[in-house]
Amino acid sequence: MNKPDQIITAGRKETAEQEKLYAASSWTLMRRKFFKHKLALVGLTGLAVLYLVAAFAGFFSVWGTFQRSSDHVFAPPTRVRIFHDGRLVRPFVYGLVPGRDPETLRKLFEIDESQVYPIRLFVRGEEEYKLLGLFPARTRLFGVDEPGKLYLFGADHLGRDVYSRILTGARVSLSVGLVGVALSFVIGAILGGISGFFGGTVDLLIQRLIEFLQSLPQIPLWMALAAAVPPRFPPVRLYFLVTVILSIVSWTELARVVRSKIIQLREEDYVVAARIAAANERRIITRHLLPGFMSYLIVSLTLAVPSMILGETALSFIGVGLKPPVVSWGVLLNQAQNFRTVALQPWLLIPGLFVVATVLLFNFMGDGLRDAADPYH
Repeated sequence: MNKPDQIITAGRKETAEQEKLYAASSWTLMRRKFFKHKLALVGLTGLAVLYLVAAFAGFFSVWGTFQRSSDHVFAPPTRVRIFHDGRLVRPFVYGLVPGRDPETLRKLFEIDESQVYPIRLFVRGEEEYKLLGLFPARTRLFGVDEPGKLYLFGADHLGRDVYSRILTGARVSLSVGLVGVALSFVIGAILGGISGFFGGTVDLLIQRLIEFLQSLPQIPLWMALAAAVPPRFPPVRLYFLVTVILSIVSWTELARVVRSKIIQLREEDYVVAARIAAANERRIITRHLLPGFMSYLIVSLTLAVPSMILGETALSFIGVGLKPPVVSWGVLLNQAQNFRTVALQPWLLIPGLFVVATVLLFNFMGDGLRDAADPYH
């Protein structure tokens, strides 16, 4: 094939690709651009790993959530080693011998190199857990044989494994964001749709309500609503009420997005055609208007999840949200809000790193979705 023919063939391929691009649906364009965003893929992959580990928290844990060892209170993180006597061996840990500082009486832990405990896969744990909350099981991904102790992130004031409790707390902290955003989406979509579609007095009242809620300081409002919850509520009901509290004050931004988009689209030809066809208002909003900017709603919801997680963490941290025996990242951080912990047991602050990492991953994915929502840009 000579050079002119190659140029013509290349031009035809480029034209065909452009035609496919222009004929592609908005979801196809969003998907293509999203998968080109490297940070968004990092966020998506990281969140997929977090939610997978949270769903199977019992299997990935080393200890049971409430399993304790009184001899290992405030034990530091265990160092995993692969060299013993100058030889490369399978991962193992040395024994921990509790003791006391003779001057300060502070509890110390010495490493006993004569005790070697290999890390084994698929070990049988002492405490039973429910796989996916349904099936009782005892098998854990890894662990060591007794009397060895494996504390990847150290132990807390009752001798409980911080790593295992972080994984258990992830189920609550990560699901609070999703459930709260789902409730916010329902409230924001309904009120924002009504406000933008009907206008007039209804729009005025809803917008004044939004301005009133946005003018309230967030933390005091959360505290006031959480304080109204009876303290003897069971954990499941308390969890539900905390998500409702977060949703009550988090739907306003979404409602304004929905309102502005509906005002922009309600005079479009296809909406006028639906009115001429005698479609009722609910059908016009749900079947014709909302799908027209669903990509923007998805972006708004993705960026709203971190604020929900931070809200639960803040409420539990200041002691007015979830409380023990419920395990969440905020509850774990509540036990580390004093100078003694920061100075002597800094590993109790590790749940805060998981909160920061989760928020960053959601923001990475949200930025990618926001860029992909305008695929022609």
